[in-house]
Amino acid sequence: MVVADPQPTEIVAWANELLETARVARLGLLDEEGAPRVLPVTFAVADGRIWSAIDQKPKRTAEPARLRFLRRDPRAALTIDRYSDDWDQLAWVQVLGEVEIVEVEDGRAGLDALTEKYEPYRKEAPPGPLLALQPQRYLWWRAADPEGRGGRSGGLGE
Repeated sequence: MVVADPQPTEIVAWANELLETARVARLGLLDEEGAPRVLPVTFAVADGRIWSAIDQKPKRTAEPARLRFLRRDPRAALTIDRYSDDWDQLAWVQVLGEVEIVEVEDGRAGLDALTEKYEPYRKEAPPGPLLALQPQRYLWWRAADPEGRGGRSGGLGE
């Protein structure tokens, strides 16, 4: 997946690498009252979308709240960051888009990417469903860039 336009730059390269290699992201969405919520998620990139799964970890209810929230309003933001006590290494990428809730049998590419990235999924495949974020816009920033400038791709709001 390419984060921004076809003109490759150092910013795009590092942002893509962070998207591909980071182990955890934060999924921002709106709850039933329209209030913001942020949840840590595992994720993988496949077929131009960013995938996450409802896995076998214990849940409070049969249907996790994030599914209810996303059915009501599929808009979401996924933030992937790199933290370091050396603040010159700080960086983040944010992906804005809409989430489609996909049954496992219909999201083979996403499940395969998640299984390849996370060993626990190789031991026990997530029962699903899968969350497929269709990117509409990307934002990124890192401390190592001149003057701390970030970037963004075209998309909503531009």
